[in-house]
Amino acid sequence: MSRLAVVSGGGTGIGRATAGMLAGEGYDVIIVGRRPEVLARALDWIGPQASAVTADLSDPAQVATVVEAVGDRPLDVLVNNAGAYVTGAGAKLDEVAAHWRANFDSNVVTAVLLTTALLPSLRRPGGHIILTSSIAAQRGGGGPYSAAKAALHGYVLDLAADLGQDGITANVVSPGYVTDSEFFAGRMTPEGHAKRVDATLLKRAGEPDDIAEAVRWLVGPGGRYVTGQIINVNGGSVLGR
Repeated sequence: MSRLAVVSGGGTGIGRATAGMLAGEGYDVIIVGRRPEVLARALDWIGPQASAVTADLSDPAQVATVVEAVGDRPLDVLVNNAGAYVTGAGAKLDEVAAHWRANFDSNVVTAVLLTTALLPSLRRPGGHIILTSSIAAQRGGGGPYSAAKAALHGYVLDLAADLGQDGITANVVSPGYVTDSEFFAGRMTPEGHAKRVDATLLKRAGEPDDIAEAVRWLVGPGGRYVTGQIINVNGGSVLGR
């Protein structure tokens, strides 16, 4: 039986590239997202080894549909890639609270609920958990989004400590500026793009495949002794620490 991977936020950008990479490595891949039409296009791109589950992972009841899709198969790789920069802050306290909660729901609660639900299915030993963070967690600039992504760093340390004795690794991949994704959703200007590229040491933007390749290493033989780490993939725009 083929190995099994689940990739949340698997319909576009980094998630789709990661799911495609895993399918190319021989995994059966379940991609999860909120928009069925986006998932359908991703399935056409990834190929026959992929299937899709439509779910809002901030809703505990909908997370159960992913557990049902996994069934009784051992889960080899879980990539928590779902998340977004949620805009809409206002000056009133209730608006501020709603803005922060929306960002934490999108980026933290989704990862916590899906991971918790699928923990019993993870292969022991040999399972891998990946959380997708952001350069914003390390340099700020994103308000509640930065804080939410930074929360994943603390969460992965707990996962690594709790699951290490079972032979399960848990790591964060923290991308820098990546094109060909929906993150900026029409908000990126040519000036903003040039500024972000210039901030890198390599003088180029990242691509979704750059992040997928980091995941390939972490879940492959080369990453079997790597756990509890924040893996920066940002072209040198933030130096290691």
